[in-house]
Amino acid sequence: MVWTGTWVAERLGVELTGDEELTALLGLALRRNPKRAHLLVSSVLGKHVPQHPSVVYGSGLGLGLRVRELLGADEAARAVVLGYAETATALGHAVADGLGTAPYLHSTRRPVAGVATAGGFEESHSHATSHLLLPEDPELLAGNGPLVLVDDEFSTGNTVLNTIRGLHERYPRDRYVVVALVDMRDPADRDRLTRFAEEIGARVDLLSLAAGTVALPAGVLEKGRELVARHEPAPGAAPTPRSRGGYAAVATPVRVDLDWPADLPDGGRHGFTPAHRARLEKVLPAMTAALTEALDVSAADTPGGEAPRVLVLGFEELMYAPLRLAGALEDAGLDVRYSTTTRSPVLAVDDPGYAIRTRLVFPAHDDPADGPGERYAYNVAGGGYDAVVAVVDSTADTPELHAPEGLLAQLAAHIPHVVLAVVPSYAPQPRAAVEPVAATESEAIGSEAPERSSMLPEPLRGPAFSSYAPEEVGWLLQDLSDVELEAPTEEREEAIQRGGAHYAESLPVEYQPSARYQELFHAALETSAARIAHAVGTVTETVLAERTGRPVLVSLARAGTPVGVLMRRWAHHRHGLDLPHYAVSIVRGRGIDANALRWLAAHHDPADVVFVDGWTGKGAITRELAAALRESEEFAAFDPDIAVLADPGSCVRTYGTREDFLIPSACLNSTVSGLISRTVLRSDLVGPADFHGAKFYRDLAGADVSNAFLDAVEDRFDEVADTVDTDVKDLLAADRTPTWEGWAAVERISEEYGIHDVNLVKPGVGETTRVLLRRVPWKILAQRGAGADLAHVRLLAEQRGVPVEEVDDLPYTCVGLIHPQYTRGATGADGKAVVSR
Repeated sequence: MVWTGTWVAERLGVELTGDEELTALLGLALRRNPKRAHLLVSSVLGKHVPQHPSVVYGSGLGLGLRVRELLGADEAARAVVLGYAETATALGHAVADGLGTAPYLHSTRRPVAGVATAGGFEESHSHATSHLLLPEDPELLAGNGPLVLVDDEFSTGNTVLNTIRGLHERYPRDRYVVVALVDMRDPADRDRLTRFAEEIGARVDLLSLAAGTVALPAGVLEKGRELVARHEPAPGAAPTPRSRGGYAAVATPVRVDLDWPADLPDGGRHGFTPAHRARLEKVLPAMTAALTEALDVSAADTPGGEAPRVLVLGFEELMYAPLRLAGALEDAGLDVRYSTTTRSPVLAVDDPGYAIRTRLVFPAHDDPADGPGERYAYNVAGGGYDAVVAVVDSTADTPELHAPEGLLAQLAAHIPHVVLAVVPSYAPQPRAAVEPVAATESEAIGSEAPERSSMLPEPLRGPAFSSYAPEEVGWLLQDLSDVELEAPTEEREEAIQRGGAHYAESLPVEYQPSARYQELFHAALETSAARIAHAVGTVTETVLAERTGRPVLVSLARAGTPVGVLMRRWAHHRHGLDLPHYAVSIVRGRGIDANALRWLAAHHDPADVVFVDGWTGKGAITRELAAALRESEEFAAFDPDIAVLADPGSCVRTYGTREDFLIPSACLNSTVSGLISRTVLRSDLVGPADFHGAKFYRDLAGADVSNAFLDAVEDRFDEVADTVDTDVKDLLAADRTPTWEGWAAVERISEEYGIHDVNLVKPGVGETTRVLLRRVPWKILAQRGAGADLAHVRLLAEQRGVPVEEVDDLPYTCVGLIHPQYTRGATGADGKAVVSR
């Protein structure tokens, strides 16, 4: 039998060494990835390769039994199992089943209204968004028993170690067990785990089915890129079926009612207990009978009179329920295979020595938090299946699923009998009071009582708070000017990256520009004022055209606040409108200030609120706001769309421009933002009935250019008015659907430069400037030939000793890279120590 890694191994020289079981467990494929040409494809995971459900479930169950033996009965009884979305959700569940008494939780990329976040983390190499932990029981992770973490592959260990580090800060325990199908770490990574366990004072064990390493020859990345480019099909090309006899008709999907109990979780997104497991075992036979009846396929129906072959196809994170249904059908005597759809794009090559033979491509059908995109089903077309059972949850049972180009139509084109089984998306029951999972998380939407809006103070205004005129903006913040919050840049960076602090818990020392840099700011303002005025006019006129009534501008402090002031000035200058304008705090990973939203809802119609920001990078704040507003019915009337001056990341539909150019307000910190700091969210300073905090730097008044910036731009309003009117008409008629191309570029750069954390890649002129002013920069990527827009970036980079690398094919004018894995004394790309100046 040909090994399914042969095709890649022969062409790239990739070699797997280690246990004898490795080649039976793993094949190889290729993907578009500038840092890692190959992809390890599991034959027993049930994700990319259809497999007998008994094999998939048995692999995880056996690992669970080994964990139970390792821990002993007493410790196993206290254990909690945590799996990783999307690939390991069923694997982790099977491990929990093997332990027998352990509750199970898996991470998720789907925000769920009304469920408090118990934690989260980024999986930087993934093609998807942040992982969330959303247990229905806030105490699920709070015990001190062993925590068992389950992933399909343990390659470097970065994701697991970062998860343990983050959870250990909040829920310390003395024992962890890491479980994976294969352990492919090199010796350095193994030593790192040992040192990490010593660092946190806990025991960390690892169990796997097999272990080994991947040997990569020189030039493998370039060869991999060439192979992918040569074999990648043209857009829209369909795979060539390899059926057992060929079917002429296109199947019409049949819907089956499983009668899945509404109070039985469909998986471990919110936790799955031994009691849930017992309930599932009880109702599984009836659901199996319903599926068998709906399939209605016999040997007489197949082209060759052979036993009918059935595929049960799960859906992304929804892996366990389809797996158990597939296993029950297999136990009933059917010839069953199991796999699931996925977000991951992989090259398909129709060769027996290649792990991914065919690929179905279809649009996402569950309204994902990170926007629309392609999804995939591998080795389904041409698999010789007589019937397929597509299992999705009710959230994903959308028009997109049933569309002509959707998943069901793709399946029907290749398989003669398509059955759709919809499992109700489990909705946790609301709690009378939400326990404080963590004080620093308590400000996320949904964790305070609505009646607190009556206790909130009126907005802060200048000149008492900020150098803006009182009518320009009301700050829905609390004044922390007298609190010492600043920390040296290097100390903040180390604490943030080690998981010991969140970036919003302290402030960077305000960088005061040199005389040369201030001259550069004024020169940039002179040359770009008209361009900014045009963008201000465009975004304001778009808002006025698409919103009925009088818009209420709500800027995201602080980068959005100068833009909100300018939009207010444009509306007054051109139309005589006096638009209300407020500034609120939003914090990545923590959500928008819920109390600020409550104040707004009590004083204005939420439908009139327009959120405003300066620019988009990769769209993190755009997703943060959308996810936060979805988490609570209390704030459902707020529109999550953000109006921005510049949208180079293509993350929003309301913008002044999508060009990536120098916005002078990004060149400075508080001295161009009303002398206000960035916002602060810390549990000892921000209580349940408080707004988020910020500081007013009154002592910097001599360097303040906030109003000079606004006036310079407003002076150009009349000059650009006619072109704005013309361009807005064209824009309103255009397709402004976000493409999220910025996120894809950030993922590529993160992998290409070995950073493996999208949070450390800051795209665009504005974000790059922030990196140089506030963080520990590693290097700057500049679009080759970029001119005046990068003069201030080059000057800052020179002053901080940061290399600027000119590159081709950069979708942004520049990208700032924060020093990865920073510790004091860390070195940059040039081998020199990175220091703050």
